[in-house]
Amino acid sequence: MTTLTHAQERKQPLPSLALAAIGVVFGDIGTSPLYALKEAFSPSHGIGLSEASILGVISLLFWAIVMVVAIKYVLFVMRADNNGEGGVFAMMTLALRSVKDPGRLSGVLMMLGIFGACMFYGDAVITPAMSVISAVEGLEIAAPKLSPYVIPITMVILVMLFWIQRHGTAVVGKLFGPIMLLWFLTLAVLGAYHIALTPGVLIALNPYYAVSFMAEHVLQAYIVLGSVVLVLTGAEALYADMGHFGAKPIRCGWYAIVMPSLLLNYFGQGALLMHSPKAIESPFFLLAPEWALLPLVILSTIATVIASQAVISGAYSLTSQAIQLGYVPRMKILHTSELAIGQIYIPLVNWMLLFIILCIVVGFKSSENLAAAYGLAVTATMLVTTILLSVVMTNLWGWNRFLVGGMIAVFLVIDIGFFGASLLKIEQGGWLPLCIGGALFFLLMTWYKGRMIVKDRTAADGIPLMPFLQGLLAHPPHRVSGTAIYLTGSDSLVPVSLLHNLKHNKVLHERTIFLNFLTRDIPYVDDAHRLEVKDISGGLFLVKAAYGFNETPDVKAVLEQITRTHAMTFELMDTSFFMARETVVPTELPGMSVWRERVFAWMHQNAAKPTDFFSIPANRVVELGTKIEI
Repeated sequence: MTTLTHAQERKQPLPSLALAAIGVVFGDIGTSPLYALKEAFSPSHGIGLSEASILGVISLLFWAIVMVVAIKYVLFVMRADNNGEGGVFAMMTLALRSVKDPGRLSGVLMMLGIFGACMFYGDAVITPAMSVISAVEGLEIAAPKLSPYVIPITMVILVMLFWIQRHGTAVVGKLFGPIMLLWFLTLAVLGAYHIALTPGVLIALNPYYAVSFMAEHVLQAYIVLGSVVLVLTGAEALYADMGHFGAKPIRCGWYAIVMPSLLLNYFGQGALLMHSPKAIESPFFLLAPEWALLPLVILSTIATVIASQAVISGAYSLTSQAIQLGYVPRMKILHTSELAIGQIYIPLVNWMLLFIILCIVVGFKSSENLAAAYGLAVTATMLVTTILLSVVMTNLWGWNRFLVGGMIAVFLVIDIGFFGASLLKIEQGGWLPLCIGGALFFLLMTWYKGRMIVKDRTAADGIPLMPFLQGLLAHPPHRVSGTAIYLTGSDSLVPVSLLHNLKHNKVLHERTIFLNFLTRDIPYVDDAHRLEVKDISGGLFLVKAAYGFNETPDVKAVLEQITRTHAMTFELMDTSFFMARETVVPTELPGMSVWRERVFAWMHQNAAKPTDFFSIPANRVVELGTKIEI
């Protein structure tokens, strides 16, 4: 089979791409009607069910969707693409690229981007738990006798979902679009029916009702904002998945299908509550007639599994990017499709996510309890995106600073309002994503700082490559047949593995290649620009292989391309790969505190083997140990 390039994946008809985007991109935000309005009227908020409060909350939901998703993300944030790619790392890269004088600002922008990515992981562990459990809770309405089985059924569904990840999602993915299209049409029909019965709910389109509700209730209304933000969960996915489908299909899917369906359903739930306040028990499922309850529970469960799949795939993609950018230790990455380069599976991430999610389900026990934990991760990521967007708008796009200032001020007021309201729920569950994000942020920053220290120590003790090779060729050691490939982190320093080989074995292979992998600040690198091969003379070659932050380096693929473009042939059984096995030793030297150095050393020791990460045959590798004091 021929592997599709990133560009080929997107060269499909617009309707086809829009349908696929509906299946993947909008799963998270599309399942919010299951729990958002119910949580907004939680008894703990102290908001009574009156016509004025219902209209006020529905108006808040409407304008939150319009301002944050339809305007901020779809119109502005999605303009900030890094060679077509979106997501918090892409935005961070654009912001860093736009800074003309790197310094403290670059460090702040980098930390903001990493923090936003860490909060995404907080979202990634809550979304599957929240979505699936809220769908299965429909059984309490359709078949009350099954209520004790809600948690066990949720756990079985989640285990099955994570179990199939290793097999890839190419086949299942073909069904995502049509199923989610059916889901959104169902949302629209259910909502439209109840709006027709109580059309007065449509006056909530007037922002007066949102402002009046906030003014009348003040503190309680501000607390309600922490639940209103639940309608925005998944907004970041519109931007993060932009690289796979392109901005136009996502915009078409949003404005034509998703946004109208969501708004109709929210207004329909409001109409139902105005007519029957007791429906607050489960306003979404009670939209349906009794005969349709069980089919709706089944469809909801399928939709939430699809929503969870999108977040899980996003966690794999984000981890892969972080590895390439140097913020996370190497991990074993498996490609699950020969056709789509973006479909990957990371076993460690998969099983860690499942373990944490199952603990969350057992610990929180209901979607109502989980709702407090949900908003904080979402609002933190949205706030980071807005700050990075302001830098891109002014420095990279060159937009008028006053125009940008006014626009960003509006977005910041909304984001800070939602973030502040979510902070009020720390005690009820908001601590969970904060702890997860904080722990990950500490680990990522420790890894990044540790790598910089190792790089500096290596450079300080290193020997310049070219003068060394010139001397080596002038007085060559014994040459042996075959090919030796030295993996090196620097194209200007002698690999430690070569020094050890010369010291202990006193030989040099007839053909010796120094292979250096580089990560560009773009998502993908074309094959035409991937390799740079320099003939040093005497059978010595320096090869630089460039990869984007959305790609995984592959030694076999590099050798195949060298064979095609530079007429070199490689017999695998006659080729040896030499690499240094570094042991990091914490010391009192300047850099990090010793306890952080020990954490870094532990992460370094447990990183994936280079043979696994770079796809090198294990039986052709020679590892030579070296110690680095940090």
